[in-house]
Amino acid sequence: MNVFIALLRAVNVGGTGKLPMQDLRQLCADAGFAEVRTCIASGNVVFKSRLTATPAKALLESALEKYAGKPVGVAIRAAAEMQAVLDDNPFPGLAPDRTVAIFLDAPPAPDALNGVTGLQDERIHPGAREIYVHYGSGMARSKLRIPAARNGTARNLNTVARLAEMAAARARETMHKSFMSPAAGRTERNASPG
Repeated sequence: MNVFIALLRAVNVGGTGKLPMQDLRQLCADAGFAEVRTCIASGNVVFKSRLTATPAKALLESALEKYAGKPVGVAIRAAAEMQAVLDDNPFPGLAPDRTVAIFLDAPPAPDALNGVTGLQDERIHPGAREIYVHYGSGMARSKLRIPAARNGTARNLNTVARLAEMAAARARETMHKSFMSPAAGRTERNASPG
């Protein structure tokens, strides 16, 4: 099974919002995803699926639209991709709670940072399918606008680290279970010389 992290865009998932975490977990389970876990109340879900990323994203977005009555965007990453987002942080010596990865569906265009406005002490760097931003004075004071990130969803690097670890743990469990299954054992014995 594949392990994915889904990051919901522009959805209030707090207890008084439109999508409480318990409902989000149930929605994912009803969609057929396994071992669903949520992480902090900001629309982060780790789950297993037999689907690949594109159909899993489409299925989750469809279920969310039925629930919310409007389209809800989702960025999705495999466990290794989320770890790569963390490893590729271009600002490793700076505060992770002031550094975000803005998750996009596709790689940022070469001119993605051309339309940036309101830049003060922020630092910006494109990634694989992310745009990294370090907010020197914090997000609350920032006037930064990145048009290329309009359809993205941001998570600070503390959250990215936590999601990467959750997903890696699920991936290790999956590998362990498949290695320990009777079918895997028979395959290994049959393949060994005799």
